[in-house]
Amino acid sequence: MLRDMKVSVEAENLRKSYVTKERTGLIRGRKKVVEALRGVSFQIFRGEIFGLLGPNGAGKTTTIKILSTLLIPDEGDAWVEGHHVVKEAGRVRELIGVSLYSDRGFYWKLTGRENLLYFAHLYHLDPAWARDRVDELLALVGLEKDADRLVEEYSTGMKSKLNFARALLHDPPVIFLDEPTIGLDPNSARKIREVVLKLREEGKTVLLTTHNMWEADALSDHIAIINKGKVIAYGTPGELKAMVAEHTSIEIEAVGLDSGSVTEALRRLPGVLNVAARIRDPVAGRGEIRVVAEDEGVMPRLLEALVERRVKVTAIRTLEPTLEDVFVYLTGERLAGEEGEAGAAARS
Repeated sequence: MLRDMKVSVEAENLRKSYVTKERTGLIRGRKKVVEALRGVSFQIFRGEIFGLLGPNGAGKTTTIKILSTLLIPDEGDAWVEGHHVVKEAGRVRELIGVSLYSDRGFYWKLTGRENLLYFAHLYHLDPAWARDRVDELLALVGLEKDADRLVEEYSTGMKSKLNFARALLHDPPVIFLDEPTIGLDPNSARKIREVVLKLREEGKTVLLTTHNMWEADALSDHIAIINKGKVIAYGTPGELKAMVAEHTSIEIEAVGLDSGSVTEALRRLPGVLNVAARIRDPVAGRGEIRVVAEDEGVMPRLLEALVERRVKVTAIRTLEPTLEDVFVYLTGERLAGEEGEAGAAARS
């Protein structure tokens, strides 16, 4: 049982590895062990939105699959509303709604409405109530006009909305959302975020995985930053950003970057705490460098080092600290592959 009944979801030292094959030639491969989770622990309080923030491959989806009883951990324990996810899996499934980032799990030859009614039947919901609930959810996610189209005709974004609606179908107290806005247009993404905030107002517990730092910042009461299967930071958005609040965040747009030598050179400069680059055009080496530094006095040294390496700087500016800077500071890597576009979409 949970030690604190105000805690809705708890993960304790979760570990999960996968065995895959690494190619060593045209045909032969050798076994390779991938550690998806390496001792993940956190608590989610009842009635809050908890953001699990990290890049693709960090272990976010594996964590949700364990909490939703779809995977058994190699080690560790987890509870949902006091029920063990392995020993009491049946009870946990009654308490949760799950939306995984995938369009699998629907019957493509049925309409969106028919799919939701089918799953309502599996939940043993009253048929009359279920019909009203399905209509309500289709309108909530903006699918009312496409409700009677076959799912095989749905776009990726429409399937994502249907997946989200299915997670809410039986009005569960705990909801796991895996990248719920990815692939959506800005208006649809904003609508989903509004629904997530409404779920919190209704007292629901929401676990939200995302690689969009703006989304995590805007929605989450607490955030765990996960990287390479480990939680590397935890706190409120404000507490996490306070880790770099006394430092200076600098972004440099440049041409002539490479994958590693420039960032390593900048990382060695006095006053530089960490550096990460994102290359958008590998041919021209066009991209951005994010620098977390002690203060603005490092800027002349940054520019001098870049000029020495024949990197053309097109823009340089200081920024307000964000969760992106926390991630750069802790890992020397960028958080999201397309944060600029994601952030712009999120603000739309």
